[in-house]
Amino acid sequence: MSSPTLVTAASATPMPKPTQRKATERASTSPTLLVSNATGRSVSFVDPQRGVLAQVEVGAAPWGITLGADGRAFVTTAEGVAVVDTATRTRLALVPYTTRMGEPQFGEYRPGGIGIALSPDGRFAYVGMYLPDGTGRLDVLDTANLEFAGSAPTGYRPFQVVVSPDGSEAYVLDHDTFTITAVDTANLNTRTIDVAPLGKAGFDKPHYAAQRPDGRLLMPYQGKVLMNLDPTSGQFITMSLTANTHQHGLALGPDGQTLLIVGTGAAGSATGGPSLSIVNLTTGDEKVLLLSRPHEWVAISPDVREAYLTGGYTFANGGWDGLTIVNLQTLSTRELRVPDQPQDIVILP
Repeated sequence: MSSPTLVTAASATPMPKPTQRKATERASTSPTLLVSNATGRSVSFVDPQRGVLAQVEVGAAPWGITLGADGRAFVTTAEGVAVVDTATRTRLALVPYTTRMGEPQFGEYRPGGIGIALSPDGRFAYVGMYLPDGTGRLDVLDTANLEFAGSAPTGYRPFQVVVSPDGSEAYVLDHDTFTITAVDTANLNTRTIDVAPLGKAGFDKPHYAAQRPDGRLLMPYQGKVLMNLDPTSGQFITMSLTANTHQHGLALGPDGQTLLIVGTGAAGSATGGPSLSIVNLTTGDEKVLLLSRPHEWVAISPDVREAYLTGGYTFANGGWDGLTIVNLQTLSTRELRVPDQPQDIVILP
């Protein structure tokens, strides 16, 4: 692997006020983003050029979002799973959890749903639960009847859920137990995969994964190692990373070889600042774009021209109210104001 290229963000533009609009932005061709407002009660529909288009109340402390082919978005909150019609921008339902969560809380340790993913046919939503007693569980939501249909135990604080391409297993990233719980979706039997390539120091935990088309999972650790895991066998290989920063969200480009990884800053063995790593998985080349703020998640525009980084960083109340938008050709950045610490993000078709 070649030495990393360090890049300082060029021409960072301050966040415009919501009332500021340019005439050239009226006919924006940008995609519409859907983000969860983690310190509020809403999700926001966002145009990367014009700002927030609409907000829909979904429930306290929304976290994860998954989008169905029918245009419904399923959002985990502290109170239940919200179902949002993205075409009409309305909440269709709030499905309460089967376990009482108590008074809604906010922040990284709030009880309720965290990660969420849909089965390939959209029939079920798999919800990673952080329960009031500190344990974890995967709950299965029937998306037709909007009722919970089963559950399986997992590790603690399931930050993300990923479903295998054939729908046979759901993989729960157990942040606090350094594991992935693989759940058989037919019978809800489980097995555990250890995922601690740097050991089990306090900050060397799995957070999120990007799924390759062949079903393998890519997980970064501390800007030092990228784990490439076959979740069916538990076997993995690693690639060295050099960003030296605590890493959270990541996104795999449509070419299958460009990987973007959010670096949040110094924590544990990582001593570098906030950044965005741009990794070529074929050659191992890595560009590290230095940023002034931490972020939680990242999405890539369909034309691979822009990356959208959410400011709702979960650790130690480190989030801020906005998105950073990175031009992936020039590596220039600008910020866009979005309220209530936007956390998860999906791009609407």
